Parts: sequence; structure tokens; C-alpha cells
Amino acid sequence: MSKKKDGIWDYFRAIFWALLLAGTFRSLAYEPFSIPSGSMQPTLLIGDHLFVSKWTYGYSKHSFPFSPNIYSGRIPESGPDRGDVAVFKVIKEAWRGGQKSTTRTDYIKRVVGLPGDTIQMKIGRLYINGVKVPRRSDGEFTPSQREGITYRQFIETLPNGVEHKILELGDNLRFDNTPIYKVPPGHYFMMGDNRDNSNDSRADVSFVPAENLVGRADIMFLSIDWRSENWMDFDAGIRWERMLTTIGP
Repeated sequence: MSKKKDGIWDYFRAIFWALLLAGTFRSLAYEPFSIPSGSMQPTLLIGDHLFVSKWTYGYSKHSFPFSPNIYSGRIPESGPDRGDVAVFKVIKEAWRGGQKSTTRTDYIKRVVGLPGDTIQMKIGRLYINGVKVPRRSDGEFTPSQREGITYRQFIETLPNGVEHKILELGDNLRFDNTPIYKVPPGHYFMMGDNRDNSNDSRADVSFVPAENLVGRADIMFLSIDWRSENWMDFDAGIRWERMLTTIGP
């Protein structure tokens, strides 16, 4: 009986250490993240699975599961470069049934504006600090035949030389003409690469505090087209050409 109890204890102890190691790796090194929407197309597709590096921007309370309120700011203090694809928390508070509830949702967008920058969209074109960001045509992009949508695709060059692809449906849609946004100190302005189909700093997301950054999207480790008619086919559903590719600029 004693040996049986020791065996059960060893089993639970092994599970405990496995969970502890997995949690430590997720908090301090890399966290897996999946793409549920098309707001970052064509850079990231629905069904992409990637690793987010946690140490790149230092650590905040949002680096850890459940965002424990153990300290404020980032340790060490570090920030993203313009053009990084970053994961961050959007925090919203609401009163329900007389009690305040807090939701923390992970978003992934591209860092377009740094602290102190001015950002504006005019007739579908991005202006940073009053200067129009150059872009050149790069053909068209169709996410899938089932959607029946074809976007115009461009290559945009940010002021620091980072080039990345963006999508446009038109130049006079909802987010194509905006006021001038002045990025506050300690905050960042985020935009999706799918410019006409992204809830970002032009909308509900607003400016993102540095503390809310989770990490930088670095490596694609799996990509599955869940909307494919043959996604259950091992070969047909997997986008082999996207696996083990880097995401950064």
C-alpha cells in the first residue's frame, strides 16, 4: 500500500513540476498565440500559430498569467521599434449587476506610432509627424475564394526603413480619414495591416500603454487553413510554406 501511495504522489509531483516549468517558460521566454481574425492580413492569416517573445520589451504584470498586480511598469524598461508586430492587452472595465468587472483581451497589431509622434490618416494614406508614408503597389490579395473579397495590396515603408505589406479596400472608408492623434509619453499607436478591417488605435483600442505590451511576435510555428474545405486532410489544411518562418520586419 505504501508503494502505491508513493507512486501516486510521484505522479502528482511530476505533473506539478511540469506545469511549473511550462508556466515559467510561457511567462519568461515564449508564449504561443493564435490568429483568430483577418486584421493583420496579409502578414498574419487566420489559423496562424506563433510564438511571442516575452523578454524583448522587458516584463510587466501582463507578462504573467492573470496579470497579477505585483508591480507597475516594465522591468527592465524597454520598448518596441516602429514596425514591430506586437501582442498587447486591451483592458476594459464595466459595471454589471452593481459590480465592476474587468476584461483583458489579447490583440496583435503593428507598432506605427511611438511616444510623441503625431499620426493621421488622410484619404487612405498614413501620415507620421506630418509626412506621408510612401507606399508602392504590390498587386492584389484574396484571402480565400469563400470570402469573395479582393484587396489592393501595397508595400509601405515606415520612417525607419521597415517595409511591410498592407491591404486596402478603398481610400474613403471608415478609418481612412481621421483627426491628428498625438501619442502620449509611455504609449504606442497600433494599426492592423488590413487597414480597412482592423479595430486598432484609430478606434476602440486607442493608445496602448507600454505596461500593456505582452511581447513581440517572432516565429510562426504552425499555420492551418481552418476554412479550407479539406482542412481535415493533413496535407491540404496545413500551410507548409508558412511554418517556421519569422514575423518581424
